[in-house]
Amino acid sequence: MCGICGFPGKVNNSRDVLKTMMDKIAHRGPDDEGMYVDNDVAIGHRRLSIIDLSHGAQPMYNETGDIAIVFNGEIYNHLEIRKDLIAKGHTFANDSDTECLIHGYEEYGTELLGKLRGMFSFVIWDTNKKLMFGARDHFGIKPFYYSLFNDNFIFSSETKAILEFPGFKKEVNEEALEQYLSFQYSVLPETFFKGIYRLPAGHYLIFKDGKLEVQRYFDPMMEPAESGDLEKTVGEIENVVKDTINAHMIADVEVGSLLSSGVDSSYVVSEFPGKKTFTVGFLDKNSKYNEIRYAESLVKELGKENYNKTIDSDEYFNSIPTVMYYMDEPLADPSCIALYFVDQVAAEQIKVVLSGEGADEFFGGYNIYHEPLSLKGYQKLPKGLRKGLAAIAKKLPDIKGRDFIIRGSKDVEERFIGNANMFSVEEREKYLKHPITHIPPKDIVASTYKKVEGLNDIAKMQYIDTNFWLQGDILLKADKMSMAHCLESRVPFLDVKVFDYAKKLSIDFRCNEEATKRAFRIAAKRHLPEATANKKKLGFPVPIRVWLKEDKYYNKVYEMFTSDVANKYFNTELLVKLLEDHKADKADNSRKIWTIYVFLVWYNVYFVEEDFKPINDEWVKNRIKTA
Repeated sequence: MCGICGFPGKVNNSRDVLKTMMDKIAHRGPDDEGMYVDNDVAIGHRRLSIIDLSHGAQPMYNETGDIAIVFNGEIYNHLEIRKDLIAKGHTFANDSDTECLIHGYEEYGTELLGKLRGMFSFVIWDTNKKLMFGARDHFGIKPFYYSLFNDNFIFSSETKAILEFPGFKKEVNEEALEQYLSFQYSVLPETFFKGIYRLPAGHYLIFKDGKLEVQRYFDPMMEPAESGDLEKTVGEIENVVKDTINAHMIADVEVGSLLSSGVDSSYVVSEFPGKKTFTVGFLDKNSKYNEIRYAESLVKELGKENYNKTIDSDEYFNSIPTVMYYMDEPLADPSCIALYFVDQVAAEQIKVVLSGEGADEFFGGYNIYHEPLSLKGYQKLPKGLRKGLAAIAKKLPDIKGRDFIIRGSKDVEERFIGNANMFSVEEREKYLKHPITHIPPKDIVASTYKKVEGLNDIAKMQYIDTNFWLQGDILLKADKMSMAHCLESRVPFLDVKVFDYAKKLSIDFRCNEEATKRAFRIAAKRHLPEATANKKKLGFPVPIRVWLKEDKYYNKVYEMFTSDVANKYFNTELLVKLLEDHKADKADNSRKIWTIYVFLVWYNVYFVEEDFKPINDEWVKNRIKTA
């Protein structure tokens, strides 16, 4: 796990520029640093040593020294690829997984990507061809940002390194803000920084002769079977889970696991051979917001250890600027702050953790996936009638059944944009001082829906979540919060072999009237207490709804909502009303308040404060070694 950055082309003082960029992402690789600079290119690497601790330094080169690579991630089948490449005549100088990418590129070109099992973002510089080849893994586990600026191509694992490039002008992308208010994360190809883009998951790029080409090499298409044998399927899931966890244990350092009260992380903990697990909670141990008591009970039963921390409200709020700094872009998921702290607890002990992300997207775990089943009967009514009833319902107060009628009038393509849907278009235009595009969220996801128009609604929703929610929220926070603590986070459920199996599950084995992740839960039940296996999906419970009613935090948010920054982008009197109505129990506005508050905190960090220092800055500095 590492940080990469660089640029082709002639730049004054290239080595110094590259060093400045590398220093901004040193937290991603505290163990070592390396760079390759010539008249045509400058590429740099910060290393967190996990595999081949003594000989895995980067940039790494082929035998003749005319191909160089910087790589972030892990290739879990590198030994298999290595064996094939040796048989084809390639010579290896060390035991790292990085070298198989160099020789794989020499042997297969871009077709190498179809052979990889792992998480990765990397850049290869081909000296002879004057060509840069970059790629990001199948599901977007590892980040990859780039910019085309003054005829320069600049890339990095984090936007903050690109911002250091000489002459780059830092500007807010207000189109990103507009959609963020609906999605709760940055959803456009262009990030919150104008001119900086993210390479989408399952894509590669080639930069040559000043021209950039971006191509997709993998599409996570669902292919549900008509039916299947439940008992056989459950046994196969057990084998798939066991295989992927074993594959993700490859390391020359100790591996631990994050643990919540949910079935996914619990299943991982029950199967992984390590001992150490890590948990955080809020309020007291008897609170619904505290998962520590559960974690301690489970590890006792499984013969493992748990390290945990209860986060108080002051710690939580004080950490938000730091979290937004490391996140690069605003993310209005309250659990990302919780993840910051659990990764902090883990980083005090180890360098690698397993985590349970991905099972919901692949196996059908989100509660919202029940919706097509609950609406099935109602949607047999003529669509015109349903639309008419919805028009009437919209004029009624917020009574029981109103939302059902409104949502039931819409096809899945109209009503589902992913797991979060904060502000409607009408609300956005009311709250924003200067709305720009007026593009509804459903138009953002429309082309993705088009590719799966023949599938069952649940499979469509999974495909949308895999392409948007998973990349924009789940994996963003998993990578950035772990790397903020010089920690590698691995996600065994997000494995191509797991997906190749899960994509073919029948819909009934994914989600039915009784359960989400139906077959997966039955498999988990064979390894966990029944209560854990059947536990309803909660996410990471965070008590912001409660805290925002307390004077201390109400005032903190109020101050931000009436600031000059807020006034620049929003109609602040409406922000204040949101906050007041929440405190007065007139409505639960906590998530909408949080979405706007987080953006304002992020803006202050990147555009107001002169030299922001994260609260863990000294801890990180003590971990960093310089070349």
